[in-house]
Amino acid sequence: MATAQLGPIAVDFKVAKVPVSLLGLSMAALPFALALDRILNGVTRPFFGWVSDHIGRENTMFIAFGLEGRALPTSRPYSSCFPVWCSSPGVRFIACSSPCAATSLAEKFATANYGLLYTVAGTASLLVPLGNIMQTTTGSWLPIFIVAIAFDWLGALLAFFVLKPLRIRWVPEQARAADALAAGPARAPR
Repeated sequence: MATAQLGPIAVDFKVAKVPVSLLGLSMAALPFALALDRILNGVTRPFFGWVSDHIGRENTMFIAFGLEGRALPTSRPYSSCFPVWCSSPGVRFIACSSPCAATSLAEKFATANYGLLYTVAGTASLLVPLGNIMQTTTGSWLPIFIVAIAFDWLGALLAFFVLKPLRIRWVPEQARAADALAAGPARAPR
C-alpha cells in the first residue's frame, strides 16, 4: 500500500513537489522518497537475511513488523518535516523487505519460499483498490494507516507468540523423523 499509494498520499499531504535537500542532493519530496525506497530495498534484504541467520526469523519478523507499525504514524504528523516524511517510506520499506529476507535469504528452500512470498504479495496487492475506495469514502488516509498499523502489530505478535512456539515444537519432530529414516526399517525379532 505504501509504495503503490505514495504518490496520492504525497499529493494529499501537499508534500509531493516540496524541494528536499539531503547530503547535497536536492529534488522534490516524492521522487526523493521513491528513490530512497529503492536504495533501502537493495540494502535491507541481505541485511535482514543476515539478521535472521543470527537472531532467528520470528524475532526478525517481530522487529520488522514492529518497525513498520512504528513508522506508519510518522507519515502524517511529520508531513511538514520533509526529511522525516521522505525517510518514513524508507523505514516502512525496511520493515516490508525484512520478512522477505528472513523467509527467503536465510533458508535452504529459498526458491519455494520466494514463490510463496510473491504469491502472498500478489494476493495482498489486490487489496490496494480497497484502500482507494476507503480513502475516497472517508476522504482521509488515516483509516487506512490505522488498519495497516493494526496488521503490522498483529503480524509482529503472531510471529513471536504463535509462529515461534510452533517452529520450536516442529524442528525436534523433524529431526526425530530424519533420524528414524536414516536408521532404516526396523527389523522384526526372530
